[in-house]
Amino acid sequence: MTEDKKPSGPDLCRGVSLAEFKDGKLLGHVGEEDVLLVQAGSEIFAIEPACSHYHGPLAEGLVVADTIRCPWHHACFSLRSGEATRPPALNALAVWEVSRDQDKIIVQRKREMPKVSVPHRTAPAPEKFVIIGGGAAAFAAAQTLRREGFAGAITMLSNDSAMPVDRPNLSKDYLAGNAPEDWLPLRGEDYYQDAGIDLRLSTKVSAIEAKTRGVTLGNGDRLPFDRLLLATGAEPVRLQIPGADQPHVYTLRSVADSRAIIKAAGSAKRALVIGASFIGLEVAASLRARKIEVHVVAPDERPMQKVLGPEMGDFVRALHEENGVNFHLKDTVEKLDGTRATLKSGGVIEAELVVVGIGVRPRLALAEQAGLAVDRGVSVSEYLETSVSGIFAAGDIARWPDPHSRQTIRVEHWVMAERQGQTAARNMLGKRERFDAVPFFWSQHYDVPINYVGHAESFDDIAIDGSISGKDCLLKYRKGGRVLAVASIYRDLDNLKAELEMERTRG
Repeated sequence: MTEDKKPSGPDLCRGVSLAEFKDGKLLGHVGEEDVLLVQAGSEIFAIEPACSHYHGPLAEGLVVADTIRCPWHHACFSLRSGEATRPPALNALAVWEVSRDQDKIIVQRKREMPKVSVPHRTAPAPEKFVIIGGGAAAFAAAQTLRREGFAGAITMLSNDSAMPVDRPNLSKDYLAGNAPEDWLPLRGEDYYQDAGIDLRLSTKVSAIEAKTRGVTLGNGDRLPFDRLLLATGAEPVRLQIPGADQPHVYTLRSVADSRAIIKAAGSAKRALVIGASFIGLEVAASLRARKIEVHVVAPDERPMQKVLGPEMGDFVRALHEENGVNFHLKDTVEKLDGTRATLKSGGVIEAELVVVGIGVRPRLALAEQAGLAVDRGVSVSEYLETSVSGIFAAGDIARWPDPHSRQTIRVEHWVMAERQGQTAARNMLGKRERFDAVPFFWSQHYDVPINYVGHAESFDDIAIDGSISGKDCLLKYRKGGRVLAVASIYRDLDNLKAELEMERTRG
């Protein structure tokens, strides 16, 4: 909100009537602060109106029981406490007291926000929890352990040099130059100190000793554990062609990668993106925002066709072409000689900056060394526990039984990694909570967001409602008559409703 923006709607201190609500919601203000009134059943709640993730408008969200879901990226908040109950939001929202005077609804004082602190030790509990990883699942797990009242030691071992960050930003707004540095960390350094989380950066783990309950660090130190969460994530697939190891050839996974690409973009006039994946095309869009000429080379007939289908693939290609991206599809790069890229078709592209986005692979070496069951990922139960009791896995490495698709699946989605981290943390505490969240991801291309809920490894047909080219559509991906996934452009409420429908028809 800008400094000179006036508060929205009526003054809620003076009171409003239920007749003024629209679809069970009313946006007003208390003093200088905007407040959203929400009707849920017979109750009225007052909550901060912007999602704490990317400030999505909750007035356009979906009320489910006594919660509200953000229309942009499907975060969920308790209307009673303001607590963020589902990622990608991690911060609570402010809530206000509501009273009724006959038919008037009046908003009074704001409630105090709870402070994060290390719980006092009470009942005996496993004392040493170790988390291997520094990404979405690892952070969400550490935060959840403290929120759930765990008072023992939490050690996070990350091989990254940066604190846990908002990784989707690295290929989107941050890379495009639209997000400042301070947007990146999920939490500042003081959070880890205040919460009593021992975050060790640039730390390599060389082995997990499943039987003796310890991990060996790269420097030879041994760290015992009572419960362990493996959240090692994924790493970019490296390009196996001559010249791929040159210094102007980058992959994008970490903050350091994104910063290096930004630095190289400062002097580059032309960039070559190898691969038409979500990451590859988000990089292409971000580099176009920096006024760099961009060429995309990929073997696919259409971008993203395997996931989104031919119609959406054609739309994505046209959208990028409208923004100046040059496609070289059904083609591959055979060699890189300095700035000269030679294509299989015989074409040549001169580019001072090359970004490779040809997929990622799960980091499974530690799991395999520890003797955990592995099947194209770390095999876990519905409780996210591995084949070894007391060792859990979450995020990009975990392959779990998905009740909706009725398959064991592994997905590389940011939101899912966070949600799995939370469930794994509760199960490390003995809660026995099934992980049954419906997969969700979003992808941003210029001013067009694509939201995708569910999971379809393959599909028989796609039912299209609305206009893809008109940027107003809902696509249902079906197999055997069942809707396995739904994608949408600017049909946010419909996408939320599709997620809720999938939750209610699991299995």
